[in-house]
Amino acid sequence: MKIEHVALYVNDLEGAREFFARYFGAKSNELYHNPKTGFRSYFLSFEDGARLEIMNKPDMPETGHKTFRTGYIHLALSVGSRERVDELTARLKADGFEITSGPRVTGDGYYESCVRAFEDNLVEITV
Repeated sequence: MKIEHVALYVNDLEGAREFFARYFGAKSNELYHNPKTGFRSYFLSFEDGARLEIMNKPDMPETGHKTFRTGYIHLALSVGSRERVDELTARLKADGFEITSGPRVTGDGYYESCVRAFEDNLVEITV
């Protein structure tokens, strides 16, 4: 079994698409729009075949983000090497994103950093 894709609701659909394209090389399909419901989405494809669906719908309630809560908490993306983790972390920091941890070796042996990306969503960058 494999996960086919993960989906994420966002307020700024174009901003989220640009974030993943700029920093992680995601390729986007054409915008899907359902005029009856106002639902819009893109599927973002990554080099290894992983896919992320980013979605938006009018009048979505904002629930607020808490770092420690039940449910999905971050998206981890492998960039292939420690050097790439370091480079991308530095680039994100220089572009004004908050680095919440790392780069570091975690207690369970991962080399990673974590960035508070668009709309307070956490993105973990790992080897």
